[in-house]
Amino acid sequence: FFILIIAYAFFVSKDLLFGVKIKNVNLRDGTVYTESVIKVTGNAKNAIKLTLNGREISINQAGDFDETIALLSGYNIVSLRAEDKFGLVDEEIYKLMYINK
Repeated sequence: FFILIIAYAFFVSKDLLFGVKIKNVNLRDGTVYTESVIKVTGNAKNAIKLTLNGREISINQAGDFDETIALLSGYNIVSLRAEDKFGLVDEEIYKLMYINK
């Protein structure tokens, strides 16, 4: 009976134990873009604050985000930083290339 209670408690609180995680982002390192405006989407579950290149962006209750950014000609760095209510942080950095045609 106690094992069942412990297993249930772990299952319910696993997201809090492991903190925030940025995932399912539609960007990949080294991608070459020919359009200067791109849409960045993904999920930051358990995040209370999410920043894209240092600017705070909104997330919904499930942690999904959807933001549009403009790329400069040449090499671009896109950083996503998520923070949860306990101060745990996850950061992803993507290096992209925009070629103006």
